[in-house]
Amino acid sequence: MEKYDLVVVGAGPAGYAAAMRAIDFKKKVLLVEKEGVGGAGVTNGALSSKTWWEIARETHMLHKHLKRFNMSAPDVNFEEVQAEVNRAVEERKALLQEHMAMLNSSCFANLLTYKVGVAKLLTPNEIEISYEDETEIVWADYVILATGSRPRKLPNIPIDEKIILTSDGIEQIDNFPESMVILGAGVIGCEFATIFSGFGKTKVHLIDKGDRILPFEDTDVVNVIERNMENNGVHIHRNSRLIRMGVVHGRVEYELEYDDGSHEIFNVEKALVSVGRVPNYEKLWAKGVNIVLSKRGIEDNETQTSVSNIYAVGDITADIALVNVGELEGRYAVEKIFGEPKRKLMYENISTIMFLNPEVAGVGLNENQAAERGIPYKVVTLDYGCIPRAIAKRNTQGFIKLLVTNDVDMKILGMRVVGNHASSAIQAVALLISMDKGIEELAECVHPHPSITEGIQECVRMLLGKSMFKPDALRGKLSCKTYTNGEYADIVF
Repeated sequence: MEKYDLVVVGAGPAGYAAAMRAIDFKKKVLLVEKEGVGGAGVTNGALSSKTWWEIARETHMLHKHLKRFNMSAPDVNFEEVQAEVNRAVEERKALLQEHMAMLNSSCFANLLTYKVGVAKLLTPNEIEISYEDETEIVWADYVILATGSRPRKLPNIPIDEKIILTSDGIEQIDNFPESMVILGAGVIGCEFATIFSGFGKTKVHLIDKGDRILPFEDTDVVNVIERNMENNGVHIHRNSRLIRMGVVHGRVEYELEYDDGSHEIFNVEKALVSVGRVPNYEKLWAKGVNIVLSKRGIEDNETQTSVSNIYAVGDITADIALVNVGELEGRYAVEKIFGEPKRKLMYENISTIMFLNPEVAGVGLNENQAAERGIPYKVVTLDYGCIPRAIAKRNTQGFIKLLVTNDVDMKILGMRVVGNHASSAIQAVALLISMDKGIEELAECVHPHPSITEGIQECVRMLLGKSMFKPDALRGKLSCKTYTNGEYADIVF
């Protein structure tokens, strides 16, 4: 029986990161994957869908710019777009494969073994690996489970991945549908609504059980996204409940009931069901392995499960299902096993991005969350029209919003950036949140000019009462307020 210091089950973002961190400790590692390296973070997930989004965004902007000069835009070829997405996926997978292969000619030689097969824990230390025509059992001192998640399916909807699809099947279609309904107005549903409406080929319907999409986000953020969606032809079914959905004569027929009791029937070419994801832990361990589960996934204490030598990271746990979180947890688990983490695992400074129109980046608390927790705060908002880089790009739609504690320390609670280059603007703030610092460090940084990050500096200076633009003089573009017990008040310096 082959023995390993660590067996990692799953070679998605979390598992791959864990394996690479383990060889830093010069440990003998087995990485097992039943499908392709990269997991959903590469295939049918973050990389592939964001490549679709980038191409859709460029297509939309090309049409917009050419229209400005009374020029016709070229037609978009679905097969060419799909081929470009596939090339991006294969490029990333090839890099991961090449990296593992080249480790044997580096200082990490003979530490990592990669196998394609299905793993099952027979005991806390014995793992059975099934291949096409044989099985083997290996020994592990420690095990990290990183088998990811899959799209949630609803029992009353006949998902066939051809006409009614999940995100696993949406990228296998052979042309732009002339119409599509998306069930679920969360991040993934809204991202696909943005993608397909952005190409200008598909009439998109979006089913939302509430009165607005993205219910976890602040109203000012959602207003921008909803307005752009509807201007781009997306029909949002607000305050609606799906009564039924099925395939009739090769198309999708669905019936909605609205809050007022009325019903309406629609007919579209395709449907996308986007109602969350479920963890992959079925048949992963034998009955004698007593790993405790919750309704959302494997229960863990900073990645360690109820079985002391078994750890769980990424989407298989009940934590945040994001690529960067999975990688963070994978690395942390290894450091907890073989070393001593320098700090506790924390999620407060996790940066996120929603690939919408425009993109939305965030870190820390938003206003809704701060209010729900009863935290008094100061909030400053700056319109993109005040940022030279946004003006130069001829795209000033968006804003920066920064929340800090309502005291003399003004420690950063969170930030949202809505607009072009949003994701590049939040890292300094994420670092300050993790350091539990105030805003003074940002006030006098010399930012490159012109850049979007100059807008963050102006927000900080507003809070300190020394901004170049004064909120009282540019009402509508700048705002600086306090929030306490449900009441806003202008900050007067």
